[in-house]
Amino acid sequence: MYYVAMKDHDIGRNLATEQYLMNNVEFDEPLVLFYYEEPCLIVGRNQNTLEEINADYVRDHHITVTRRLSGGGAVYQDLGNLCFSFVVDSDSQEFGDFKTFTQPIIDVLHEMGATTATVSGRNDLLVDGRKFSGNAMYSRNGKTFSHGTLMLNVDLDVVPQALTVPTDKIASKGIKSVRSRVTNLRPYLAPEYQEMTVPEFRDVLITKLFGVDSLAEIADKEYQVTPEQQKAIDKIYEDYYANWDWVYGKSPKFSVKRRQHFDMGTIDARLLVEDGHIQQLKFYGDFFGSGDVHEIEAALTGLRYDHETIAAKLDEFDLNQYFTGIPRQEIIDLIAQ
Repeated sequence: MYYVAMKDHDIGRNLATEQYLMNNVEFDEPLVLFYYEEPCLIVGRNQNTLEEINADYVRDHHITVTRRLSGGGAVYQDLGNLCFSFVVDSDSQEFGDFKTFTQPIIDVLHEMGATTATVSGRNDLLVDGRKFSGNAMYSRNGKTFSHGTLMLNVDLDVVPQALTVPTDKIASKGIKSVRSRVTNLRPYLAPEYQEMTVPEFRDVLITKLFGVDSLAEIADKEYQVTPEQQKAIDKIYEDYYANWDWVYGKSPKFSVKRRQHFDMGTIDARLLVEDGHIQQLKFYGDFFGSGDVHEIEAALTGLRYDHETIAAKLDEFDLNQYFTGIPRQEIIDLIAQ
């Protein structure tokens, strides 16, 4: 087995590295990757991004959002979380067999004191009945990767705020996440491991997976990305993980209903969004305005459904003429949360 300990803390670049190594490098043994990143949300391949995240909270707290190749539900990660990924030949493991992929991690965690850690259900790892890891899988061209999270010391206060969509309804056929009770691993580890940093935790996992006492003993098993490979990885990052169309535009068709009462009237906005763009928009309500609100509807139709794009277009209008007495920013926030 070979391993890669990624140095970048950007989720998109780490996913791009994982994708590149899976598809473009031949290994004569399985590969395991470890990475951790700044605060981010990663949605599954088949999900509606906006249905999974609290867009206002994410924007205000500068949380990166991206989409991964694999299926499954949305997850929050920060620098207190360690990701792992096993890459194998597809014929060596059955697709969907998460237990086989994750059992080596479970075994190591047992050695480290988390003796109640177990594989549960389809793709979760639990400790004392609470989730500390979600896993997903992807297969292509004879290779499969199974990647998962290990919540060592994640800021759990952020999770329900970043991953809970406000009560305003978004309805789609996207695969929705199932919220579970989550916990950090740290309290369940033996005392000598409870103060570890994430990189220290990673290194202990690596040595125990390889059955050695130090990384120096397996220096020949560490795979290093070359500068030429890094250029190809950067291209994947731009094409996928930093690409708005991949992150948001790949969402299935969905409808949005946004209704709010203001002192000067109620606005009820109904939108149909497809491929991340507004296909239909209609305003209802008892608001006042000298302008024809159909002009706003027409101007926004066809645009990306994101806050920045909508705000920029509405900057071209005197919104007081259409929604008299209602604050401009509140109108924008209503439409484009």
